[in-house]
Amino acid sequence: MKGAHVAEQTTRARPTLEAVAALAGVSRATASRVVNGGAGVRPPLVEKVRQAVDALGYVPNLAARTLVTRRNGAVAVVIAEPEFRIFSDPFFQEQVRGISRELTAHDSQLVLLWVESPGDYDRIARYLAGGHVDGALAFSLHDEDELAAVLRRAKVPTVLGGRPTDGIGQDMPYVDADNRGGAREAVRLLVGRGCRTVGHLAGPRDQTSAVDRAEGWRDALGEPDADLLCQGDFTAESGARAMAELLVRRPDVDGVFAANDLMASGALRVLRERGLRVPEDVAVVGFDDVASIAERTEPPLTTVRQDIEGMGRLMVRLLMRLLNDHGSGAPAPDPLITPTTLVRRASA
Repeated sequence: MKGAHVAEQTTRARPTLEAVAALAGVSRATASRVVNGGAGVRPPLVEKVRQAVDALGYVPNLAARTLVTRRNGAVAVVIAEPEFRIFSDPFFQEQVRGISRELTAHDSQLVLLWVESPGDYDRIARYLAGGHVDGALAFSLHDEDELAAVLRRAKVPTVLGGRPTDGIGQDMPYVDADNRGGAREAVRLLVGRGCRTVGHLAGPRDQTSAVDRAEGWRDALGEPDADLLCQGDFTAESGARAMAELLVRRPDVDGVFAANDLMASGALRVLRERGLRVPEDVAVVGFDDVASIAERTEPPLTTVRQDIEGMGRLMVRLLMRLLNDHGSGAPAPDPLITPTTLVRRASA
């Protein structure tokens, strides 16, 4: 009798789809379509099924759902950076937050993968090819990166974060900000406030966002002297090194456009150490508008805002379009380029 009582409790704890259908007053097939995200069910019936699911605490069987929908309910987010960069750079945190929130709205899970060493490409390739995920979102790709080829070989629908480089991921849809236009606006602000020697602390040469921002700097200045560009890698430490190098090359510099907010924060630290006032002696503008950086620098940072979290959401929406169109012969979605805005604070 005790065993029968336990079995009864277990049955009660695991309501069936038939029970959902009975409570909602619909057929099992209709309940299944609603639970599995199928189309063709009238809104009043959808609402009845959802109320029955909530009332009974029904949880769909994942294996059965996969057979019906041919979906795993999971998406790989692949970042072509090592772990320490992902968890120390607020840019990645904001973008992953946007992706996670949008995936939740689509009842899908996030699987985070990153590239710590060259050997990780094989690991990622095996995982993606194993059918564990419905699609992939990949960002922070570098020139000659193996990741795009890995994604293509795995034959998983993929959306990139950022404009792909020539020959890498050209056939994949992507979401990006207007990096070049935003950079032009930043430099024009510096020129407009009277800066006569505007340097650029550039991001890595092998990433299109950094290349486009450097081009925007050149657009605004015409043909700036080559020694006004100092190279960095999007980290605060590289921003400090580039700022120190720029001061040696051009002691007359009175305006600086940094490729991102982290590099700008490093530049501000060096200027403060050298006794140079910001913006009176050297005005500084960054890029990203990451609140945890831009609002806390001394002085608060004027910067170009891109909607980082919003771009993560757009990547998911674009991927869902790919998944819905998969096998239909529909053309790949066009890239999405989001606008940037200049945020004025005290540094320029």
